[in-house]
Amino acid sequence: MSTTPSPTHALTDVAASDASLRRFLHGLPGVDPVGLEARAAALGTRSIKTTAKAYALDLAISMVDLTTLEGADTPGKVRALGAKAVLPDPTDRTAPSTAAVCVYPDLVEVAKAAVAGSSVKVASVATAFPAGRAPLEVKLADVRAAVAAGADEVDMVIDRGAFLAGHYLKVYEEITAVKEACGGAARLKVIFETGELSTYDNIRRASWLAMLAGADFIKTSTGKVAVNATPANTLLMLQAVREFRDRTGVQIGVKPAGGIRTAKDAVKFLVIVNETAGPDWLDNHWFRFGASSLLNDLLMQRQKLATGRYSGPDYVTVD
Repeated sequence: MSTTPSPTHALTDVAASDASLRRFLHGLPGVDPVGLEARAAALGTRSIKTTAKAYALDLAISMVDLTTLEGADTPGKVRALGAKAVLPDPTDRTAPSTAAVCVYPDLVEVAKAAVAGSSVKVASVATAFPAGRAPLEVKLADVRAAVAAGADEVDMVIDRGAFLAGHYLKVYEEITAVKEACGGAARLKVIFETGELSTYDNIRRASWLAMLAGADFIKTSTGKVAVNATPANTLLMLQAVREFRDRTGVQIGVKPAGGIRTAKDAVKFLVIVNETAGPDWLDNHWFRFGASSLLNDLLMQRQKLATGRYSGPDYVTVD
């Protein structure tokens, strides 16, 4: 049993033992896949007027975690990405900054320098991202290195193997240990890799497990597998955070990541946020897009709305 302090909230006793945690998670209402997907599809058909669209585009830009997570990442690429996050459109300084830049731990210091003096946060993936296959002490060293370098946020991956095998307490204790390693200096985003969890029931259980363990955000995916964020799995996670706040008074953020590439898609997700969790989540403190290419389309659509002309991809920088 871990000696890591557990989070304190109205459901703290749920994690008193593996048995009690299992009872709680398997006692959650089952998910109706057809109903969930129909609801997500219906919300995706909502249209918004021009003034609301302008607001939605700026809101979406402000929610982007501008991300580079490649083996070939260089300090120069991260500096360029940081500059773009701070000033997404150099020709229009009314465009908002993005929420954060997300990088590997060894590039956190470079990213911090690139966004210094701005509102842009630096997020770092950790815990042997993206597979999460490493001993706990290695994962915690990864987290501590990121935080020591100045990361404002840490994106961890859960042990999907342990979760799928039903070892919920092991996953819970790993999350609480990572939360402790963040030391209050960084907010913790917990990544499920929803494409590997197989069922909506598992996504609901993972959402509650992470929230019980002290996650500040729950996140769909690493962006490194075939199935990443979808309207349906994001809707399900938004339902979970709304219900968790109703029961505990604690608000948790949501971050869909991977596969969201167009402004049209981003606006659909914002409608889902508003209609499912409510307007309290329509803020980059509580909702993010994990994306690399999304920002470019948001900027192009923003320029088209302002001028009536579509400039095309040459208008924006290539990340």
